[in-house]
Amino acid sequence: MEMSMDLIDFLDHDMSVKILMCLDDPADIVRASSVSRAWRDVVISSAICRQLCLRLFPQLSNATHVVCTSNTMENPADVGCSRSIEREQEEREHRIYASLARGVTSFEVGDCISEAISASSTDNYPEEGICNTLEPRDRVGRTASYWSSSGQSNPAVPEKLTYKLVSDLCVITQINIKPFKAFFQANHPTYSAKAVRFRMGHKILSDDGGGDCPHRDQKPAEFKFVWTYTSEEFPMAQENCLQTFKLPQPALCIGGVLQIELLGRVQRQEIDGLFYICVAYVQVRGQSLSPVFGVDILEPSGKFLLKYDRHAQFSAPSCALDPEENDEASRMTAERVRGWERILNLLRGNLGVEAHDSDEEHHESDEEVGEEFDV
Repeated sequence: MEMSMDLIDFLDHDMSVKILMCLDDPADIVRASSVSRAWRDVVISSAICRQLCLRLFPQLSNATHVVCTSNTMENPADVGCSRSIEREQEEREHRIYASLARGVTSFEVGDCISEAISASSTDNYPEEGICNTLEPRDRVGRTASYWSSSGQSNPAVPEKLTYKLVSDLCVITQINIKPFKAFFQANHPTYSAKAVRFRMGHKILSDDGGGDCPHRDQKPAEFKFVWTYTSEEFPMAQENCLQTFKLPQPALCIGGVLQIELLGRVQRQEIDGLFYICVAYVQVRGQSLSPVFGVDILEPSGKFLLKYDRHAQFSAPSCALDPEENDEASRMTAERVRGWERILNLLRGNLGVEAHDSDEEHHESDEEVGEEFDV
């Protein structure tokens, strides 16, 4: 019988770890741990899977420890040999971080916003509140749908929109923002920002109901949240289209809160001479790691407990229609309704009667009622 030799037996421990740390695919690390007992010992004792997760998302360094919530046997009591307890802990963390690495590197992208929390200011509450930014269309029926900041004489004053995500642990890849075009004002100005920046983190105070506050003395959002991730600044075009801001690397949101910073004002309103920022739609793209993973924030340190349910499955992401697709679907539905009403009118003998105005008539009527709206 031919003798086989294990390469790892000829390397010292540090060299073995250095080689295995070059692996950036969690599947390769799991395969490496299955080669032999020696390979598995190096992978587990050196926490290679945890090191991979930390390289991908440095925020995970704030995890004090991990627990399995699905089975108490996964969290053994402090009995028996200390080395045996330590080994069981290493084995458990290896399985948890291997699953986490798989979850954050191979997932389908979906919509991650659950609800709007607050805006740093609102011009007319609630008609122009932040909740309108969850609606893909510029108009709902004949009513404009958008959020508007309060007016400022200084164009450098920023604004902040804060949202709750679908779970406390999400991987975010990109944020899409559609500035609002005031179709009811002369020349149809678009009230975009000059640039945007994104923050992710967790809440530190109890929920006071969320949403916009109609009072001018509302506390700033910084007093409610701690941010563990801040992106670079992205320039924003002064265009009424869904603009995509792709993060350089997927970001892990620990705590389920995302904030959009709108930096700099471009458009001045003719009526009052003040600068405004208006947003029609916001979309956050990524993947929730719930229900497989969850977190418990440990205040006031900001550290957190990472929870793992080994019996759970990663949920399929939700997908919303692109605003253009949504508008097209609405247009097609309206066309079908008009067609059926024409047929009914013909059957009733009401020749020449139209139940709906044409698109051109709609635009003319929008301009006629433009004086009723104000940013």
